[in-house]
Amino acid sequence: MDGHTPGDATGGVFLREVTADDLPIFFEQQLDPDATRMSGFASRDRDAFMAHWARILPETNVNQTILYHGQVAGYIVSYEQLGEREVGYWLGRNFWGKGVATQALSQLLRHVQSRPLYAHVAKHNIASLRVLQKCGFTITGEDKLSAGAGGEEIEEFVLKLEA
Repeated sequence: MDGHTPGDATGGVFLREVTADDLPIFFEQQLDPDATRMSGFASRDRDAFMAHWARILPETNVNQTILYHGQVAGYIVSYEQLGEREVGYWLGRNFWGKGVATQALSQLLRHVQSRPLYAHVAKHNIASLRVLQKCGFTITGEDKLSAGAGGEEIEEFVLKLEA
């Protein structure tokens, strides 16, 4: 997937393929307790984290590193789960509130053109919900996820982007 050149209308956001050098940065970002609380996902230890990425990188997923003014800000992915095409993303906390997620998702949506697309977001993660809604996703349901930091159930919205 091609990104954009500096100076265009991307707000400094550029997507590129994930490389092995990105993984230690992603690992450190997912250790942030505020980020794990917002996402509803518990952080993984290094071995589990690296094993997860070793499994998903060769699959037919779209795995992109998000760069913000040249810095690795996080990642954005699209993958198939239970017969549905999903999107997800993760940003390091120091990149929150700058429009990075919205720009990255907008770029991904131009590349991943299959519809419908689905996303799941913890109900308490209002910022991520707004990102998805700005990009055209609408709430279509609710679910519960048993992946909280303490193994607790997290209530989430299910969102869908139509053709």
